[in-house]
Amino acid sequence: MSDADQNQPDTLGGERPDPSTTASKDPEQWVTGDEPMTGPQRSYLDTLAREAGEELSADLTKAEASEHIERLQEKTGRGASS
Repeated sequence: MSDADQNQPDTLGGERPDPSTTASKDPEQWVTGDEPMTGPQRSYLDTLAREAGEELSADLTKAEASEHIERLQEKTGRGASS
């Protein structure tokens, strides 16, 4: 684990900046979907969770993070309408 990973909180939803990210494929089709979520996913999910009044585990896979991002975008109105 890198020094940056060791300094990450155990939950998401605290106060931090808001970078955004989008998924181009269904997370279930990702070859790397079972790897830990990326830094941009973590940061954006943290913002969305805070805005939605939710706390999520910080120990999510890329696929799980993407699914939560999609759900929370709808809940908070941040996502693009389909």
